[in-house]
Amino acid sequence: MLVIALPGAARIAAGIAQCLGADWSELAVHRFPDGESLVRIDVPVKGRCVVFAGSLNDPDARTLPLLFAADCARELGASQVGLAAPYLAYLRQDRRFNPGEAVSSRSYARLLSSSLDFLATVDPHLHRWRSLGEIYPIRAQAVSAAPAIAPWIADHVADPLLIGPDAESAPWVEQAALLCGAPWAVMEKVRHGDRQVSVRAPAGVDWKSRTPVLLDDIVSSGATLLAAVEALARAGARPPVCVAVHALPEGDAVWKLMAAGVTRFASCDSIAHASNAIGLAPLLAQAVRRLASVPVSSTHPERHPHESQ
Repeated sequence: MLVIALPGAARIAAGIAQCLGADWSELAVHRFPDGESLVRIDVPVKGRCVVFAGSLNDPDARTLPLLFAADCARELGASQVGLAAPYLAYLRQDRRFNPGEAVSSRSYARLLSSSLDFLATVDPHLHRWRSLGEIYPIRAQAVSAAPAIAPWIADHVADPLLIGPDAESAPWVEQAALLCGAPWAVMEKVRHGDRQVSVRAPAGVDWKSRTPVLLDDIVSSGATLLAAVEALARAGARPPVCVAVHALPEGDAVWKLMAAGVTRFASCDSIAHASNAIGLAPLLAQAVRRLASVPVSSTHPERHPHESQ
């Protein structure tokens, strides 16, 4: 097996390779003055399972080099081509909300699947899709970050109370709570727009004896977490800790959270950020090992075209 780091992903690629006992290299990418890209794989791939590693934040810029590299690896004789993407983009648009709109989550899945044999990712933001398998015809596995987050919470937060900011977070908040032996609760959220939400703290919770740990999958504008922090303050809770799986904070989003009373903002290392404190490489390596062990068969999309839903 060979792990190849996509641009900016050397650290997590090296971690995945170490867990797998595999070699790793970095993908060389050259940008021409007209904006086109040239990719180069600098190590032999013939007969090897090649796993590209790196998140797909800023996906419009990152996707074409990945597809070129995957196609190149296959042309050079790779036995399998996979992707370990801690953060997977284009899952938000999972239906046609207005006439004429593209269902981009499905379109993007078709695009990636055309060049890959398998895909591993962490806590994708699935909403109306029940699983990756609904839109990805290749072997695909979504890994929960909870087994990595729980030990960090146990080591860094005394008497934690895990809090999900909305109902969607309940399954993985519950999993993290069970793994670190802590109670948990979920807040009620109403979204009024892309950046406007209201959150209400649940009743019947002893806020004074434990430290709230707000868990969210993606932090971008920070509006949900900020509303949750303010709701906790109104409920008389201790100052909270915030943990995000994928840290994509805009501008001063983290500063606003700290100003509102958050004692620490920590994130998993799916996307490089100053708050990174929780490593995901071991979880991704386990998923890659399982996916790569499945023999290459008729699961490849070239043999089984995706059917529209």
